[in-house]
Amino acid sequence: MGPSCSREVSNVFDALRELRLWFSPETVRAEGETPDYRFSLANERTFLAWLRTALALVGGGFAVDQFLPHLADWWRIGLALALLLAGVLCTGRAVNHWVKCERAMRRGEDLPQSRLPALLALILGLVALAVVTVVLLGCAG
Repeated sequence: MGPSCSREVSNVFDALRELRLWFSPETVRAEGETPDYRFSLANERTFLAWLRTALALVGGGFAVDQFLPHLADWWRIGLALALLLAGVLCTGRAVNHWVKCERAMRRGEDLPQSRLPALLALILGLVALAVVTVVLLGCAG
């Protein structure tokens, strides 16, 4: 097994360990020192804000699919799926970022950065452009 393959296997195991931490907050709490509770509460509020965003995206996807039957099927399904998938991304990001931030605070490390907010903004921007196109061109089924 070459170095790049072993690195990929290591990355998979790291990802699985991270996933395990999602369901094991006591393991996260056992690391490092307890931060000022205000920081942990702020981290939790951010987590909940991401979940609210995910719920809004899922609701938007459902609404597009159910309440815009006059759209051509490919427009309706495409827009609904884009919103639903963005909601799925948000839920995964919420819990993963919460764990990473909590661990970083306990270890005295810099908070993690993520490209997902930029990706989410890009997805939503594309969905918004598609909706503008549908409205301007009247893409009915």
